[in-house]
Amino acid sequence: MKFNKWTLGLAALGAVSLASAARADETKLSPLNTAVSNTTISGYVDVAAQWNAGDQSYWSNLPLYAPSGHSGSVRDGFSLNAVDVTLDKSLDESPWASGYHIDLNAGSGAINSDSSFGIRQAYVTMRTPVGNGIDWKMGVMDGVTGYESNTGYLNPNYTRSYGYALNPATLVGLLGSYKVCNEVTVQAGIANRGMSLSNYGQSSYHIESKDFFATVALTAPDSWGWAKGSALNVGTIQGFDNRAVNNYSINASLATPITGLKVGLSYDIIQSLRYSADGNVYGVYASYQATDKLAFHVRGEYVDATDLDFFSGNGKGEEVTATIEYNLWANVVSRAEVRWDHTEIGTQYSRNDTESAYLAAVNLIYKF
Repeated sequence: MKFNKWTLGLAALGAVSLASAARADETKLSPLNTAVSNTTISGYVDVAAQWNAGDQSYWSNLPLYAPSGHSGSVRDGFSLNAVDVTLDKSLDESPWASGYHIDLNAGSGAINSDSSFGIRQAYVTMRTPVGNGIDWKMGVMDGVTGYESNTGYLNPNYTRSYGYALNPATLVGLLGSYKVCNEVTVQAGIANRGMSLSNYGQSSYHIESKDFFATVALTAPDSWGWAKGSALNVGTIQGFDNRAVNNYSINASLATPITGLKVGLSYDIIQSLRYSADGNVYGVYASYQATDKLAFHVRGEYVDATDLDFFSGNGKGEEVTATIEYNLWANVVSRAEVRWDHTEIGTQYSRNDTESAYLAAVNLIYKF
């Protein structure tokens, strides 16, 4: 085929037209690109191997080791505790900023909302320029009370505390957060009743009623020397009717003059107004960061409860947990743990009706 200047001119014109069309298509896509450009993807995979001494390996009535309360499903074997994938667009510094947060998870220890899709959290975030700015969350979100987190690797120990079981793990509602100054933050909100996922959380009666929650967080400033970064958190959830389950939580994380050593204190209360059942859990934590990779964690708890099913209704007992963390591999939290649980009245932890339960576990978590 022969080419002349007219043929080449038409070809060049066609190329320019195609390029312009492509740029036009890119322009049409730019709003979507802008919307997702600041979204981050992260998550973790949490696995473990667990051994329960004696005939407890065949006994389902074990302490509440797992967040979901299904301790029997992971006894004496290997387990996939949680796979968590997070999509997050954080608020920027603009006065009317907006964003969102989604946590998808699955596994024997997964924290799922009221759906079959494995949604732990899914909420829209907004800011209103009042004072220093009020940040809002609306949707499904983690609970705001208690010492321990829903995210396993953020806790000092592999197994969860009894205090964790007294606090709603998930709330469905509206939360407002206001930073008064660097040392003081307050939160308040309203949530649906019966939508929380703690083992001893809000009642499902009168689901049309709402629960109200509030917290205050105090943080020690840098001027406090070795005590800087210490924190005190006080929170409550109130139903304001005779079918409510009210929660109270006081916890502190305290730095010490000893480099690498921190201590924690927790006090959790639950009051079931319908059944006149009360529960109190007292907890003490200690963590020592020996090196960049090596850390030691100890937790002790005492439970004093009435008509709560912690210890087959007996309501009194203790637990002590010791954990060694050594992070040899990049992005991997690796820890070994031993735990002892004891009920003061009655026997329940094996076919032989023993008063104590024993656990040894290895836990690996890959963060991405």
